[in-house]
Amino acid sequence: QVQLVESGGGLVQTGGSLRLSCAASGRTFSNYAMGWFRQAPGKEREFVARISQSGRSIYYADSGKGRFTISRDNAKKTVYLQMNSLKPEDTAVYYCNWIFVTDQGMGVPIWDDYWGQGTQVTVSS
Repeated sequence: QVQLVESGGGLVQTGGSLRLSCAASGRTFSNYAMGWFRQAPGKEREFVARISQSGRSIYYADSGKGRFTISRDNAKKTVYLQMNSLKPEDTAVYYCNWIFVTDQGMGVPIWDDYWGQGTQVTVSS
């Protein structure tokens, strides 16, 4: 059964940190690049960061550069997003997904019809 389970969100103050986790199952985890996405209220879901199968290739959207760090543990079938120096505009539901890499280096979900429940991140000012 295909499943993505995100966790680690919460309420933090501006400047705080959170570490998100996403446990994947149902597909051979190490075969796929993974990405993080987020959706703020009233906005479209947007790409945040992606990591290659081996973890050697990483790319961030401008919104997270210098503040976010994506990583993965293939043995645990889990991808992480360390978020530092959080801002109120980072408030959103965060999701992970299996991705392919576009010519621009961003991540796009391979199967857009499946998403996990996401994890809520709220940054207070």
